[in-house]
Amino acid sequence: MQSAVPGPEAGRSSPHSMAGPPRTWRPSLGGRLAVRFFSVLNAVVPWHRLPKLIGGLNLHILRLSLREQNLHHPTRDGQQGSRASGPPPAEALAFRTADGQFNDLRCPMMGATQTRFGRNFPLHEVHPEFEPRLMEPSPRKVSQQLLARTDFKPARTLNLLAAAWIQFQIHDWFNHGDNEIEHPFAIPLDPDDPWHERPMKVRRTRRDTTRTEEEERAGLPPAYINMASHWWDASAIYGSDAETTRKLRSHEGGKLRTENRRLPLDPATKIVSTGFSTNWWIGLEILHTLFALEHNAICDRLKLEFPNWDDEQLFQTARLINAALMAKIHTVEWTPAILGHPTMQFGMRANWWGLAGERLTKLIGRIGSSEVFSGIPGSPQDHQDVPFSLTEEFVSVYRMHSLLPDEIVFRRLANGEIAKTLTMEEVLREKSHAVIDGNLTIVDALYSFGISHPGALTLHNFPNFLCRLDVPADASGGPAETVDLGAIDVLRDRERGVPRYNRFRKLLRLKPAGSFEELTDNAAWARELRAIYGHVDRVDLLVGSLAETPPKGFGFGETSFRIFILMASRRIKSDRFFTDDYSPRLYSQLGLDWISRNDMSSVLLRHYPELKPALWRSDNAFAPWRELH
Repeated sequence: MQSAVPGPEAGRSSPHSMAGPPRTWRPSLGGRLAVRFFSVLNAVVPWHRLPKLIGGLNLHILRLSLREQNLHHPTRDGQQGSRASGPPPAEALAFRTADGQFNDLRCPMMGATQTRFGRNFPLHEVHPEFEPRLMEPSPRKVSQQLLARTDFKPARTLNLLAAAWIQFQIHDWFNHGDNEIEHPFAIPLDPDDPWHERPMKVRRTRRDTTRTEEEERAGLPPAYINMASHWWDASAIYGSDAETTRKLRSHEGGKLRTENRRLPLDPATKIVSTGFSTNWWIGLEILHTLFALEHNAICDRLKLEFPNWDDEQLFQTARLINAALMAKIHTVEWTPAILGHPTMQFGMRANWWGLAGERLTKLIGRIGSSEVFSGIPGSPQDHQDVPFSLTEEFVSVYRMHSLLPDEIVFRRLANGEIAKTLTMEEVLREKSHAVIDGNLTIVDALYSFGISHPGALTLHNFPNFLCRLDVPADASGGPAETVDLGAIDVLRDRERGVPRYNRFRKLLRLKPAGSFEELTDNAAWARELRAIYGHVDRVDLLVGSLAETPPKGFGFGETSFRIFILMASRRIKSDRFFTDDYSPRLYSQLGLDWISRNDMSSVLLRHYPELKPALWRSDNAFAPWRELH
């Protein structure tokens, strides 16, 4: 019998009425009726057990419900930045800005760097718990007894490139900045814990410097700033400010700087020069290199088509094309790879191509403005009455560190022989660049990633090297430190007011787990969860998400998926450069054709044609490649 420990709401602040202005956006009458119909149907048959076409429609209707109920203003007045006081600069009309300003021409700071993360739940639901309940149970104990890897559990439907890809994309989307030095959290430790300091200290997330006195008096929950732009603009490659972007360019033919088809080293950091190089490892280096080469290839093709274009127009147009190609790859290849369910594969392709499908859309173009029939790219921009930003809950469901292995076996493409086996510590930060040497080419590294598996997203599979990770000093003056990233992942959700697992599910209109046995079908895990948490309502979001049983073919569960299905489409639907301005006027017809005709495999083969035998008959470059020997 479960103990009568109160749920997490006991430690939260009381609800407050000042949660932004009322919304007027609602689905159409037909949409509302469909939402009601499918909510009744799903009480009997979940969407993933329906026939593919009906299940795909179910997902579209579910997204309407989520758009209506799970988008919330991060600020009191519902605005993200200043309203436009005059016409935007001419270059912002045609191209992305380095910091994300002027994507929305009426509200130029929307989605820009140093604006707030939004929320998927009402603001009165996202107050953090007070200490000491914030530390219950100990994040360190959760990390060591529930997360830490015992034996490596592979995700056999994916390759290691899929793990590198998601970190590559996350660095484009999320960056809370350097953590604060003063007043760190103190996590109590058990007497037999071997950690090197007592208590364990964890630096707090950087505070929101835009928070007003009025917001403080109103009792609104803490908010946090994104140091990257919220837009899907490939800032991981190009940088999030004009000066960084300027330094990365060659200023000839629109190209990025490369040396012998590799990114040049930054002499200060000994890491390659790129837009975002924190948490660096060899997986990021090969992907940053690949898409820098892709940018330059796009420039070469544009130059042939438009010989009178100057360096600026070539660069900016190539950036638009490259960023959109990455968004397409993520939508129609990476996501269906990790969510390997027929309905999901159909639904994600419909996100990009619509129900008309890829073949018909390529043949005759869009059929009207509807995203349903012809996909989101090129449909009208729509924020659903909430200024666009990525959300803290979206950050939380992307905690996928379990995908990383603790070591990588590198094999030569030519003969399949092992060239070297390196621990993850040996491929991090400044050590990354030296992995590619006279004994191993970047083609060999890509092949090795293509035939290796990442870790499965499950309990007891969090990489051991991340549980004791040495982190160098940061730019804000923070000292070098050793951290347990598993404990930090748990604490960050609590610190930022992300509801615990059961409350998270309830706010998404999913049935909360009534017991530990209902949460997971693994009896041993249920016993372990009870021993740590005591009451099922105390289970953290990350832990519950890793413990739950996912739909067939899914790499993660339904709880995280609800946030994905909402936010994955919203970040395209809100972006002017994917909607109203996704046209030949900005991209050129050549650019739109480049996006339409290319995928991850074609990008790999354009720059590394030696990989063709390994990718032969491959439907998805993030699935395991053919082993040649």
